[in-house]
Amino acid sequence: MERAAPTDHRRRRELLVTLLAVLSGATDAVGFLALGGAFTSVMTGNMVLLGLSAGTRDADLAWHAGAAIVSFAAGVALGARLAGAPRPDDGLWPRAVTRALTVELALFTVFAVAWQIAGGKPSAELTQVLLLALTAVALGLQSGAILRFGVPGLSTTYLTGTLTTAVTALVRGRPLGHVAQQGRLLAGVIAGAAAGGVLVTEAPRLAPLLQLALLAAVLAGARGVVRAG
Repeated sequence: MERAAPTDHRRRRELLVTLLAVLSGATDAVGFLALGGAFTSVMTGNMVLLGLSAGTRDADLAWHAGAAIVSFAAGVALGARLAGAPRPDDGLWPRAVTRALTVELALFTVFAVAWQIAGGKPSAELTQVLLLALTAVALGLQSGAILRFGVPGLSTTYLTGTLTTAVTALVRGRPLGHVAQQGRLLAGVIAGAAAGGVLVTEAPRLAPLLQLALLAAVLAGARGVVRAG
C-alpha cells in the first residue's frame, strides 16, 4: 500500500501510466500489422489465435502467436523480479519501477535498431518472430513492473478488466470521475494503436521512434514523481 501523496503528484503518475498504455497500443499495432498478425500484449487474443491456428492448420500463425505468449510471460517474470512486490513504505513511484522501465527502454532500442536494419518492413518470418518476441518481452516486463504500484486493477496492457471495471462502476451509480483513469487508459491504448497503424502503413521507419519517445517521456516524468514521493 503506497503512502498518501498530494493530488497533483498522483495525477502526474496517472498521466505517465496513460502514456504507457499509449505505448502498448502502438506496439500492438506494429506487431499485428508488420510482424505476422499477432499481438505483443493482448495475450487473450493470442490464445484465441493459437487455437484458431490449430483449427485451420496455420503453422505460421501458431508460430507467431505461441512465440508472443511465451515471450510475454518471460517479460512479466522479469518485470516482477526487477520491480519487486509492493511495500508499505512505497512512494507514488518506487525507484524499482524506473529500473524495470529502463530495461524496457533498452529492449525497445534493440528493436528499433533491428527494425531499421530490416528497412522498416521485416519480411523474413524468422525476423518477424524475433522482433515480435522482443517487443512481447518488453511489454510483459512493463506489465509486471506496474504491479509494484499496488493499485488493484491497474494495467497498461491487458485492458479488458479495465473496461469491465469501468462499466460495472457506472452501472452501480458511481460518478464519471470515479472511472476517469480507466477511461484515460482505454483511450490511450486506442490512440496508440491508431498512431502505430498510421506509422506502419505511411512511414514505417518512424514507428520505433514513437515507442522510444513515449517511454523516454515516462522515465523523464517519473524522476519528478520519485522526488515528490
